[in-house]
Formats: sequence, C-alpha cells, structure tokens
Amino acid sequence: MGGPLIVVPVSALQHWGGCTEDGMIISDGDQPDDYDRACEVEELAEVIGLRDRGDVSALVLGDGPATTCYLPEQRAFVRRLAAASDAELLAVTEAALNDPATPWEECGLWETDGPAVLMDSVEAGEHLGVPYPDGSGEPDQAPVDLPAGRWRVRAFQKTGDSPWISAVQLLPHLDGRSTTAP
Repeated sequence: MGGPLIVVPVSALQHWGGCTEDGMIISDGDQPDDYDRACEVEELAEVIGLRDRGDVSALVLGDGPATTCYLPEQRAFVRRLAAASDAELLAVTEAALNDPATPWEECGLWETDGPAVLMDSVEAGEHLGVPYPDGSGEPDQAPVDLPAGRWRVRAFQKTGDSPWISAVQLLPHLDGRSTTAP
C-alpha cells in the first residue's frame, strides 16, 4: 500500500492513525480511517482535520505517493512526476515559483504550531521511527522545518512536455491578507 503523502505537525503525529483494520479500504467498515480520508483528496493539495484533535489539521499532497522533497527557502513541496534529472526538476520548479503567470490553484489555509513531518498517509504517526516487523526498514519520513503560522496553500502541476512536476507552496497568511513571496 501507499497513498498520498501528508504533512502532519510534529506535535500531533500521535493523532494521525494512518490505515487501520477498521477502515474502509482494508475492511468492510463504514467509517473512514485517516488513510481513507487522505485518499479522498482529489485536488493537488487539501487541508484535512485530525479526527482526535479538531483544532489541528494536516496537509495532504494529492495525486499519489510521488517522490517529493521540501524546499525550505521557498516553503514548497516539489513532486517529481517525470524528469530526466534532479537538476531539470529543480530548474523547472524554480521557474514556476518565480513566474507571476504560473496558474496556481488555491488549496485553502493551513495552520500549524511549528515543525512538521512529510510522510506516507498509510502510516500511523506513532509508527514513525519504529522498524517494520519483517525487518524491512522503517516508514519513510522527512522533516519540514516550518515556523508556527497560518499558511495559504497553493498548488501547480505541469504535464505535457517533460519534465512533469507538481508543486505545493505555503505562503504566509496575515490578518486576512496573504503575500506572494515566502
């Protein structure tokens, strides 16, 4: 299994349940688990609440578990859909981030209390750093160094001619206004 990637605040990792035996995807359950809810996201990105913590939310990066990195200087998640090299991927991403004509999609507001973790939504937050029972390693995770704040989430996807990329950027949201620069 594998699913959309998700960004969860470190302070709330224990509240992300991932895929469970009671969920709709694995069983005939009628109540969606966290993984089911992440899989329901059809946009490039979407903010969803954590079930046990109504005051905390996570950011789902839609469109499957593509190889993804976080560029802290631009506060952007870059998803490699098809590219000949990392250099090509980063060059196209940088151009899109700096081009005022880039057709961004607005994906809501996300509030976080500080650093977060980028991870596969199938995993439970409490299992990060714990080896799999079969000895095949640990769940993948990547730190997202982010200050506490309220963020406007926007996303862009480029397909057609190679390279194909998807980018999700966080912009500061201040008193009902947002900026266009990180």
